[in-house]
Order: sequence, then structure tokens, then C-alpha cells
Amino acid sequence: MSLDHEAIYKAYAGTVVSIDDSAGAFDASGNSVSLDSSLVTAARTTLDAEAAAVKYKTDRTTDGSTTYASIGDQLDMLYKDIVAGTLTTSGVLATHIKAVKDANPKP
Repeated sequence: MSLDHEAIYKAYAGTVVSIDDSAGAFDASGNSVSLDSSLVTAARTTLDAEAAAVKYKTDRTTDGSTTYASIGDQLDMLYKDIVAGTLTTSGVLATHIKAVKDANPKP
């Protein structure tokens, strides 16, 4: 039996302090805690929703189809925009950032 540790800790915050997949969940005194599957399922739903709400952040930096350039490259874009007098929404840096945000919008 494989238990959803993260969901159990969320559903039983302050009660469950350890989980053993074969023995179950336990409180701080070592007493067994009876698990209600509906509470664990609700906690998993909440955890999934919380993760989806911030997924755009990792998509913009590491996982998405369009990600931010390295800090060094972004500073180079900024410098070139300043020198060229294009430090506007049509500059290289601004169009790069807009492309990443458009490809990975906030939910």
C-alpha cells in the first residue's frame, strides 16, 4: 500500500507526524491515526490546485517552451537597448520578456 504522504500531512496538519506505507500514519505520541480517504483526497485536490497556480513560474524559468535567458544575457540585452536608445516596449529585452510571459501566462 502506498500512501499519499504530502496529502496526509496537509489533511492532518498538526496531528500526523510520521507515515509508514505499510503501517499507516502516526501522531507525536506514536499512536495510530485513522485516515479518512475523503479528507486525503480533498487535500490532494487542494495541493494540485496550489501547484497549478504557480506552475507558470517554473515554465518561465526552466520547463516551458519559451524560457527567460540567463541573467547575463538579459543584462546584455538591457545594455544594448540603452546604447541603441531603445529602452522601450519595442526593445530587445522587453520583447524577450513579453515572449516568455505570452508563452507561459499566469492562470
